[in-house]
Amino acid sequence: MDSLRRLEEIFAHFPGIGPRQARRFVHYLQGRPTTQVSEIARLINEVKANTTECSQCHRYFIGKESGQKNICAICANADRDQTTLMIVARDSDLESVEKSGAYKGLYFVLGGTVPILDKEPEKKVRLRTLLEYVSKATDINTACVSLNEIILSLNTTPDGDHTANIVRDAIKKILANSVGDSNAPKITILGRGLSTGAELEYADGETIRNALGNRK
Repeated sequence: MDSLRRLEEIFAHFPGIGPRQARRFVHYLQGRPTTQVSEIARLINEVKANTTECSQCHRYFIGKESGQKNICAICANADRDQTTLMIVARDSDLESVEKSGAYKGLYFVLGGTVPILDKEPEKKVRLRTLLEYVSKATDINTACVSLNEIILSLNTTPDGDHTANIVRDAIKKILANSVGDSNAPKITILGRGLSTGAELEYADGETIRNALGNRK
């Protein structure tokens, strides 16, 4: 396979990009000045080299946002509501919610969703890591501030709903064993201000604000 076809193949693996769009990307690059293409390559390498995964919420960020190693600015911000946790599928979903300005709590990025027919959800998303996070945050024997609410903010698609059910059931199970029903945080989902089939990443700020306001 020559370099042109290989580059098309790489672009075609990008989210939402098909073979025809990938081919257009390659043709576009072929027509750009060498300096511009070199800058693109440099920036890709720079972003990759400077990207860190937050050890708490697992979003990716550039450099040291908070001045702390492996902690993003959101998780390090003591002014955020420490009693509310929003679970999202991807970094892009988190960014969309942040831009809406409607939410001031903490996040956890699952890293994707679980297909309906998939039998091993832990291989698709950070389910085990999430359960450890929730268990620690709701441990009545520690000095941690307990969670009051866990918001499942996943796409209103079949895979998103399936993932939400898996996550909800798993969280309820560990909470029942650790703090009991009376002390457990409530688990909510976004109100259907998000239409069925919509992807959170592409929702506008007003839609996200309505979904948060109508969560149940």
